[in-house]
Amino acid sequence: MNKIKKLIYELHSFIILWLTQSFSTLGSSMTNFALIIWSYQQQGSALKTSMLSICSYAPYVIISIFAGALSDKWNKKATMLVCDSFAAVCTVSVLILLLFGKLQIWHLYCLNALNGLMNSIQQPSADVTISLLTPKKHYQKASGMRAFSNSLVNVMTPVISTALLALSNIQTIIAFDLFTFGIAFLSLLFFVKIPKVISTENAKAESVLESAKSGIRYLRHNRGILDLILFLAAINFTASVFEAALPAMVLSKSSGSESALGIVNAVSGLAMVGGSILVSLIPSPKSRVRIICNSLLLAMSTENFFLAFGKSVPVWCIGAFLGWIAIPFMNANMDVLFRNHIPLNMQGRVYSARNTLQFFTIPIGYFMGGFLVDKVFEPFMASQSAASIFITLFGQGKGAGAAFLFLWLGFIGLITCLIFRKDPHIWRLEK
Repeated sequence: MNKIKKLIYELHSFIILWLTQSFSTLGSSMTNFALIIWSYQQQGSALKTSMLSICSYAPYVIISIFAGALSDKWNKKATMLVCDSFAAVCTVSVLILLLFGKLQIWHLYCLNALNGLMNSIQQPSADVTISLLTPKKHYQKASGMRAFSNSLVNVMTPVISTALLALSNIQTIIAFDLFTFGIAFLSLLFFVKIPKVISTENAKAESVLESAKSGIRYLRHNRGILDLILFLAAINFTASVFEAALPAMVLSKSSGSESALGIVNAVSGLAMVGGSILVSLIPSPKSRVRIICNSLLLAMSTENFFLAFGKSVPVWCIGAFLGWIAIPFMNANMDVLFRNHIPLNMQGRVYSARNTLQFFTIPIGYFMGGFLVDKVFEPFMASQSAASIFITLFGQGKGAGAAFLFLWLGFIGLITCLIFRKDPHIWRLEK
């Protein structure tokens, strides 16, 4: 009990920020989930639906490399409060358009782009804030707690969203999102004190462009960190193609529905909850790099194949569980490696350079996922005869095209993991 009290005392500011921001993330995720379903029902296109994510990530990736320079110069709390408020204004705009029956898909594209722009500024500040509020000895525990909350959000988002859509409407979900924003905003404003980063005079005098260059320069001279980021960039490409294709497959197959999509997403979240609890409790591993590589190898070599060949919700759920159970181990160990190796007064700039390099493949992947389902794999499956082996294995229609795409993603992800496993620079981070 004394150890628990001591832990809470040492992490009290982090815990307040973590709980309230996680609550706000739940509200935002529910809104995004509901809007994806709304978009697919309105448009019936995987490509047009995937554009929602493309519009979010494209400005995030483009601006991130400069945003970290601003993050290192600006007040962390003020930056987070302003960015959160802007996101809330965008959500209110969606609500108003819905209430008057004027919401169109291009409105969401524009609002998502603006949100992505603000996220590129907020994220480096949030990452550095975690380092400032967390004693170094608790980095892994804090990473595990964040993984746990993210996993719980993944579980609760489809469950609560699907229930509210069945019982009420999308406006109710957006109202809940705004309520969670209010809780997080007031908690950060009044109850979280963020220490200032001690900067050198040279850092203060740097221009935004020079600061951005210093983040890239750090990565060039630290190949282990850089190669780890590039590894994640390759994985993010396959993962975003997967995310773009998943709603099309589940909603289009005869055994699929909104509830089925919610169940599969909930199982993914439950797997991450279990994994994040384990990573919070176990001692530090001897080899963090080995944990990262093995976690991604398990994810890439299981879920895609279960989704490719599975024809029922239970089989899809087994794949989802295997694909996500180890991801919290990867996230936590990656987070600790970064925080231990990157100097605190450089973290904003380096994290921003990381965001650009690690996440630039996501909008590409979302576009490719939607394009491949609509324009390549669905027409290919439509051209097959009823006796074709492809029809036997994957079925018919858009869902069958997405399933065939998952087979290719499984092979690509598996090869990616095996290649980076041999990278000597990554393993030098253990020294």
